[in-house]
Amino acid sequence: MTKPLLTTMGLAGGLFPLVADAAESASNLNLTTAWPGFLAVGIFVVAYLLVGLEEYTDLRKSKPVVLAAGLIWILIAAYVRFSGVSAPVEEVLTETVGEFAGLFLFLLVAMTYVNAMTDRNVFGALRSWLSAGGFSYRQLFWIVGFLAFVLSPVIDNLTTALVLSAVVLAVGDGNRRFISLTCINIVVAANAGGAFSPFGDITTLMVWQTDVLSFGQFFKLFIPALVNFVVPAAIMYLAVPRGAPESDKSTAFLRRGGWAVLLLFAATIATAVAGHSVLDLPPYMGMMMGLAYLQLLMYYLMKTALRKDEALAAYKESDEMPPPDLLRHQERGESAPRFNIFGHVAEAEWDTLLFFYGVILCVGGLAFLGYLAVLSNTLYLQLGATWANTAVGVLSSIVDNIPIMAAVVKMNPQMSDGQWLLVTLTAGVGGSLLSIGSAAGVALMGQARGYYTFMSHLKWTWAVALGYVASIGVHMLVNADTF
Repeated sequence: MTKPLLTTMGLAGGLFPLVADAAESASNLNLTTAWPGFLAVGIFVVAYLLVGLEEYTDLRKSKPVVLAAGLIWILIAAYVRFSGVSAPVEEVLTETVGEFAGLFLFLLVAMTYVNAMTDRNVFGALRSWLSAGGFSYRQLFWIVGFLAFVLSPVIDNLTTALVLSAVVLAVGDGNRRFISLTCINIVVAANAGGAFSPFGDITTLMVWQTDVLSFGQFFKLFIPALVNFVVPAAIMYLAVPRGAPESDKSTAFLRRGGWAVLLLFAATIATAVAGHSVLDLPPYMGMMMGLAYLQLLMYYLMKTALRKDEALAAYKESDEMPPPDLLRHQERGESAPRFNIFGHVAEAEWDTLLFFYGVILCVGGLAFLGYLAVLSNTLYLQLGATWANTAVGVLSSIVDNIPIMAAVVKMNPQMSDGQWLLVTLTAGVGGSLLSIGSAAGVALMGQARGYYTFMSHLKWTWAVALGYVASIGVHMLVNADTF
């Protein structure tokens, strides 16, 4: 799972230096028990409360956190300026914004591909296939959940959630209860699926990069992750409405270039993962290269569509019957203007992107003030490894798991492989407890607006928590030899 405050798989490499530097700077300020620190925490809490009340206030979630980010850093800069304390405020802030740029580019490309798939009717074709299968709402609930679980280790939890939520919105046909419960199922399944793969989540990637665990050891979390998904899904299944979506007798088709977009998206993910794993390049580099793949495809489709437009116009002027390929071109509305890549970029979920900006800067400010370092030390010195690692997951549903896990890795507490696997699991799936606890949840709040909300997820937090506890117990049982 990737946290609200962050996103998909490969960004950990870029964000780890940020938190490390912030933690070092925080020791110089030591404002965790001073009024600036208390005020910063208060600002952050109020902003998150407003995010949670979005469905009642209609205040988009990006607005309070972007404002909070500005207030927190102004507070820090003002204190340093007028108290005479020496602290690299500008350096840390600049680095924080620089790291967000990597996140921004990664997400922008992923969202652009999703928009291109939507335009090419990929999700409409999938919806048509699911409808033709005669699946009931309850069967669809499980099918989509398992798809999320198996896709997220490969294409990360955020992209998985975006793709499958689009399918659910199409298949659900306005059934509020089905869409809401299935979106919760997608978030839980996607976060669980990303927990047992080194590439499925930022936290797993961070631990793997430190060589604390080997590549193969992560797959010992497969059974606990599966339990984390199945337990709440089985409970929510009982509330999924009976019946089936209204049958759509029309056959949806992939528009021209649909399969090519899918293949290029797979190539983009492969480029990002291989570039990061083999060449130590930041993941956004591979994603931006993938955007170039899509741009070139759209260029080709636009040029060929333009030629067909011209040929079709010529046939119309001559009153002759156009050949079948031109007739299909006309019927499907494949005119040249459809293949505008920048139109897909403009359709990205900008509220979500700005939300990430605000949260990353808020968390970076709190880390600069010293709160994350104090929190990590308190957990491991006073609670012990098992309770501390369990608490990390709960905290990651409220505060970004990236700085929390980075603080844990930086501390490098003396723990067994089993404990390192435990904190990897909890940090990965803990964000499922709240809708704002993972990038998948945050993205779905934007994509399924009105159906999947903070409060709709909160109603089932108890079921998700049962899965969370069960997965920890199963891990300690099946992987007892690692402790």
